[in-house]
This record gives sequence, C-alpha cells and structure tokens, in this order.
Amino acid sequence: MAAEHAHHEGHSHAHTHAHPGADPYASPSPEKRLLVALVLTTGFMVVEAVTGWIVHSLALLSDAGHMLADAGALGLALMAQRVASRPRTLSRTYGYRRAETLAALANGIVLGVTALWVIAEAVARWRVPAPIDAVPMLVVATAGLAVNLVAGFILSSGHAHNTNTRAAVAHVAADALGSVSAMVAAGLVIAFGWQRADAVASVVISLLILLGAFRLVTETVSVLMESAPSGVVLEDLERTIRGTPGVADMHDLHAWTISDGFDSVTVHVVLDGTAHGTEVAREVGERIRRDHRVTHVTVQPEAPPFSPALHPPQNLLRNRKA
Repeated sequence: MAAEHAHHEGHSHAHTHAHPGADPYASPSPEKRLLVALVLTTGFMVVEAVTGWIVHSLALLSDAGHMLADAGALGLALMAQRVASRPRTLSRTYGYRRAETLAALANGIVLGVTALWVIAEAVARWRVPAPIDAVPMLVVATAGLAVNLVAGFILSSGHAHNTNTRAAVAHVAADALGSVSAMVAAGLVIAFGWQRADAVASVVISLLILLGAFRLVTETVSVLMESAPSGVVLEDLERTIRGTPGVADMHDLHAWTISDGFDSVTVHVVLDGTAHGTEVAREVGERIRRDHRVTHVTVQPEAPPFSPALHPPQNLLRNRKA
C-alpha cells in the first residue's frame, strides 16, 4: 500500500547555512542573539547583586537572583539550540529537536522556584524592614532597565524565532518590569522614607516571574504531551480530509508538534475506488498544507471495503468470458 509523505524541505533543518550572495546585513541567528543576551545579563547581574548587598535592597537582590536564573536559562537555551541543530540519527529519527522544548520547560521551572524564594524573603523583610540606601538602588535599577531593553531588542530582532528565543524574551521582559518595580520602590523610599516599599516591589517582581513561568511550562508540557498544534482544529482538519475527492472514510488522524515550527499530521484514508491511492494521498497532503499550514504530512491510503459489485467472483468472470 503506497503512503504519500508530504514534507516541505525548507522546514527540515534546525539551522540555516550561509550561501554565497547572502545578505551581509541580515539579522543574526537565534544562537547569536542568545549569546549576546547571555553576556549582557551575566555582566549586569554581578553589578546588581553587589549593589543590592551593599545598599541592603531585597528588590535589587531578588532581581539579581532573577537575572542569575535568566543567565542559566539563556545558557541552557544556547546549549539546546546547538544540540537541536544536530542531524538525526538511526535511533533519533527526528534528531534532537525536542532539546529546545526540554530547555524551555527547565527554564519555566527555575523561574517558578526563584519567584517562590523571593516571596518568602519579601515576607521576612516586610516583618523586619531594613534600612535602604535608595539613591544607588535607583541608579542601578535604571541601568538594569536599560540593559534589559537592549537585550530584549536584540532577542526580538530578525525573523528567525523559536521556543528558546521567545522564552528568553519572556525572561528579559520580566526582568525589565522588575527593574521598573525596583525604581518605583527606590523613589518611594527617597520621597517618603517607606522602607517596606522594597519588599512590596519584590513581591510584584515575583508575581510577574510566576506568570511567565506558568505560561512557559504550560506551552512546553503541551508540546511534550503531543497536543494538537496551536491553530490546528482537529474537526476542521477532518472535514478537509473527508472533503477530498476519492476519500470514502478516514481513521487514525493525529496532529502534534515535534518542535517549535515543526508541526506534523498523519492519517489513514480509505479510498472510494474512483481514483488512484497515490493521487488521493497527494491531494490530501496538498489540502492540509494549504488550508492548515502544516507542512509535515503523512497520508496512508487504504483499499476500499470489499464489494461483490466491484470484485465479482473469479469463476463468474470466467463464465462470462466463455
């Protein structure tokens, strides 16, 4: 039985190749953007941690802890990006594409744990406020906002994005909001002497971190559980298949995401006997690609059910010939 395997080769690679005549001003690859963001985040994390320790600011220390988690997440994402670009093997027929998803899941878990730690510290700081030198805190928080904005711009630039770069952008965005929160807390301490503003800012940062972590974990778990891809409605997909000429019935329809940007559909179609199986399978694949934007499609045609009208007994055929 023939199977039509419809796959757009432009989506079969996890990395791109440089070709003569390529645009020298093209945006950097996701890997390069992750590396630049990692350097910026790690460098300023040290500045923020040292300043937070000196001026006794939990908001700065918590934001430095968040940046430490971000640096680890970016490093993990960078490693996963390189692993995912490795070619497939005989034992891993899809290659290492899921490495990106696993790294994003680990990032989300680390973010959640970091947020819970900061909340616990903020509760203790609320009970026993510590004196804060707010002016250096304000300067460093403002510089942190600038660094996060630059890193966010670098990560979001260009057209090549995947789960890792989007997760990194979420990290940087949470960091930027955390810097704004620390700036507000420093302003309240300077203007009104309200030392507890530092603890409040820490809780705000933590809630932002938890929200981003929840979204990231939900998205990656959905991929690992092989849920239907976002934007692909199985009922609509089934109608497309059943509406293809030559299809009498279908079964074993599956749609899932192998990795970011690599959705897949497999289905068995029962032929009605009016067209060749290869032609029907090709048409089903073309319709799915066109109407549902899924490029990796495998269609298995099956012979129509046995019918005496279509398959008369051999002895009857011989009698008719006689």
